[in-house]
Amino acid sequence: MTLDENIIKKFEKNLKKKVNLSSYSWFNLGGDAEYFYKAKDKNELVEFLNYAKKENLKTTILGAGSNTLFRDNGVKGAVIKLGKGFSFIKLINEDVLEVGAATLDKKVANFSKENNLSNLEFLSCIPGSIGGAIVMNSGCYDNDISKILISIKAINKKDLKEIEIKKENIKFLYRGTNLPKDLIIISAKFKGMVGKKDDIEKKQSNFIEKKKLSQPSQIKTCGSTFKNLDKDRKAWMLIKEAGCQHFKEGDAAISQKHLNFFVNNGKAKSSDIESLINKVRVKVYEKTGVNLELEIKIIGE
Repeated sequence: MTLDENIIKKFEKNLKKKVNLSSYSWFNLGGDAEYFYKAKDKNELVEFLNYAKKENLKTTILGAGSNTLFRDNGVKGAVIKLGKGFSFIKLINEDVLEVGAATLDKKVANFSKENNLSNLEFLSCIPGSIGGAIVMNSGCYDNDISKILISIKAINKKDLKEIEIKKENIKFLYRGTNLPKDLIIISAKFKGMVGKKDDIEKKQSNFIEKKKLSQPSQIKTCGSTFKNLDKDRKAWMLIKEAGCQHFKEGDAAISQKHLNFFVNNGKAKSSDIESLINKVRVKVYEKTGVNLELEIKIIGE
């Protein structure tokens, strides 16, 4: 659909037509967003959502793109990315942080370390930003977001009101939550534990080292492709068991360092990654009876 030119003019600094999405996904793949809007702050975001609602424009929220595959034909409507106004960290008291949804997870881990706050070290190993980490209930090494979250602030796309939801009212799942799709998380509060900087630094370094040894880096990937079933039946084990480790599709392949990481070797198309995902799913189901569930998000036409 075509947006009214006055609206485009109104948001001209932050609203663009036909923006290629490949630079917004860690796969470096994807077609164009019909519209791409970078929200400066909360008020501007609400104003834009109001226009989008009136114009019946579909909106898709994008985090850091660390677990998102955009399809080759792009995304209809407006892709919304939260801008600088949503990237902040405040120490509310000695063991509570307030963090903007666009803040990178590892920045929160580093800030916590500098402020002698423990229990947030695992965030240094989570790619992406806080908003996405909450929606996904991201975690690693026996830690996840649900263990540190106090509450979230979000805007409801339906009525454009800001609400605060306490952790107790969110149902956390393995790599997911029951939060409605209409919510846009804008900030969150986390509780840490006052500790010694040396101990925090040590714990964080151990996590980072552990990750380096087991996961590929400096490649075009969106991390874990499938959700693990449990500790004894991890996705990579099932992929190996089904004999899929050397499967390829065009220039899309499976990382030999970690079989649950699918890779764009440089010239892949999004459809190659998606075909590889489907091929592996079918084979794993045939061999093990397990229907692997996606951890990455596939968006677009």
